[in-house]
Amino acid sequence: MPHSSLCIGLSLAATWLSAGGWRHPASRVEEVHGPDFYAGVARRAEAACLDFVFRPDALFIDVPALEHGPGFSSLDPTLLLAALARDTSRIGLVTTAATSFNPPYVVARQIQSLDRISAGRAGWNIVTALDGAWNFGSAPMSTSAEAYRKASEFTEVVRALWRSFPQEAVLADRRTGRYADTSCIHAIGHEGEHFCVRGPLNVPARAGGRIPLFQAGASDAGRDFAARVADAVFAATPDIACGTQLRQDLRRRAAACGRSPGAVRVLPGLSLYLGASRAQARELYETTHAGQDSARKLNYASQALGLDLAQLAPDQPITPAMLGEPPAGARSPTHVELLRRLVVRERPSLNDLLSRPEAAGSAHWIVVGTVDDAFDEIIERIGAEAADGFIALPGGAPQSLDLLLDELVPRLVEAGRFRREYTAGTFAENMGIA
Repeated sequence: MPHSSLCIGLSLAATWLSAGGWRHPASRVEEVHGPDFYAGVARRAEAACLDFVFRPDALFIDVPALEHGPGFSSLDPTLLLAALARDTSRIGLVTTAATSFNPPYVVARQIQSLDRISAGRAGWNIVTALDGAWNFGSAPMSTSAEAYRKASEFTEVVRALWRSFPQEAVLADRRTGRYADTSCIHAIGHEGEHFCVRGPLNVPARAGGRIPLFQAGASDAGRDFAARVADAVFAATPDIACGTQLRQDLRRRAAACGRSPGAVRVLPGLSLYLGASRAQARELYETTHAGQDSARKLNYASQALGLDLAQLAPDQPITPAMLGEPPAGARSPTHVELLRRLVVRERPSLNDLLSRPEAAGSAHWIVVGTVDDAFDEIIERIGAEAADGFIALPGGAPQSLDLLLDELVPRLVEAGRFRREYTAGTFAENMGIA
């Protein structure tokens, strides 16, 4: 795929079931813990020639939130994608594996296995996973900088393990009785700050294998990490200016690491509430978010801004001078910074602030409108060099997914912005990074 072409992925988190979307009659929410639901979505995404499907993950469950929706209750992403490998043949399969709590040997083995099962279509979304520490012992949670130092070493170990048992070592010579050339298989002998791993891995790499690496998070430590190792970044960029700044910064950092400036693609989450008309799309959005927990949003925004928002009048502007210190040890420094940046840029009223996605701790790019509206915004972002593609997060109802795959992607194809067909056999080749 030409590097100038869009890179498009689809979240398998069933985002169209979030908030009140699961209550839609056609949601199929009863099936979200079985493979058939996702197999149908993956086959449709492959028919549209998307680059990949992507399964985010969490290592905990928010029990109070389950009262009102499925949230991050989900199947293990790597196991799910291994099942989908048999239902698809060309599309990339990006799993999520955390570096904070998993052993690197296990992650290396799982993803190398997925790559072999899928004939070269595995990808790894690297996350530090600060949430969920209570499920893995009693040690206190790391700071963001500490977590990324550990992630850097973790990734180094995984990549070394992937190289430790090359496919070329497997001879399977029945005549001589020699199964492998063991001189090609080597221990990695890693002894570092966080891990001691001897190796080698017990799963041979696929011949010529190249597993694309994704990273989610745009804090300063996260950007440094991405610049060193990632092929793509899944980022929250609510507006063009934010996307342009992130993309330019990552290009500078990649070059400073000795990589091509374009080595790291910026793929913002694109939350799509699509309808046949703008009025229908707006109704879908409003119905989906009716009754959202406003107290939770108010509490999150107050902590992020260092300001007691409950004391403000609904129409009172929030100015930069009112901001307190950012919280130490925030769950997501990236989202905190996006919210604070919104205040500096726009000085919104309290009502306006709470209506924005940044106040919910998400801050993804949102389009509420028609396929034409979504198409125009995508072209505008690409033209402003604010993104290299996007990861689609259809919202509200299955109609958003339908319009994405059946109308929006074909529009991008007709405009020469996206592929008509797959031109290579592996995920890395289709992304142009093999």
